[in-house]
This record gives sequence, C-alpha cells and structure tokens, in this order.
Amino acid sequence: MVKIDKKVWQQAHITTGEKPLVLSELTDDCVVLFFYPRANTPGCTKESIAFGEHLEAFKAAGCAVFGVSADSLKKQQNFKAKYDMPFDLVADVEEQLCQAFDVIKEKNMYGKKFMGIVRSTFVLNQQGEVLAEWRKVKVPGHVEEVLQTVTNL
Repeated sequence: MVKIDKKVWQQAHITTGEKPLVLSELTDDCVVLFFYPRANTPGCTKESIAFGEHLEAFKAAGCAVFGVSADSLKKQQNFKAKYDMPFDLVADVEEQLCQAFDVIKEKNMYGKKFMGIVRSTFVLNQQGEVLAEWRKVKVPGHVEEVLQTVTNL
C-alpha cells in the first residue's frame, strides 16, 4: 500500500477554514482529497458541486472531503463562497500536496505546453495510506464512484 510522505502528512496546509488542515490530526476513518486544476473553471466547478451534494453521504461513511488546487487562498475562498461549498478547500500554492501525490504533469492546451494539475482523487486512511486513487478524472459520475468505494471500505 502506498503511503504519503510523513512530513506532508503531519504538515499544516492552508485552507478556507478557520484552522489549517493537518491530515494526521483528522479523526475521520478516511479522507478524500480531490485535486483540481483551477478554481472557477467549468469542470472544477461541476466536480466541487458534486462533492458538496454528496457530502452528507461521505460523512455517514466516516469520510472527510477536501478539495485541493494551487490557487491562492483568496481565489479558493471566493470559489467556496460563490458555490456555497460545505467543505474546505486547500490552497496548495507551494504545491507540496500536489508534489506528494504526483499530480503535476505537463499539459498541452492549444499547442502550448505547461505544467499543471491533472484532475485526481485519493482516499486515505488515518495512517496516510492510499486506499484508492483516480487519475485523469472525467467529472461525470466520478463522485458517485468515489462514494461507492468509500462506502465499501
């Protein structure tokens, strides 16, 4: 089983919440981290709204949910407020979580190459072990698939 770096697991990450996120201090059975390229873009918005719509089911399964992007805290706060998201977003501006989960890849848009976040989702247990992962996620039906996986744990 893959385990994330202990330093990243125990480090405080800036969120839209009142206090930083320290993954090792969560008391939930598991945590879903979904990485998205950029706040307020169509796919990222649809995915975030879907996680929000299913949040109570994730909570019932003992699972916390957090969205992660490299956007600034201000952009994350605006994104959360605009869509009334019921979970916190992580502003990973230094890309520490992104690097730990290896979600930054070369992308190509209109012939221009750049480095960016590839939409990915991970389910972790309390020890920081990756129980399930999805990379190069397509938004339709994804949240329901993650919820089904979490429910079956």
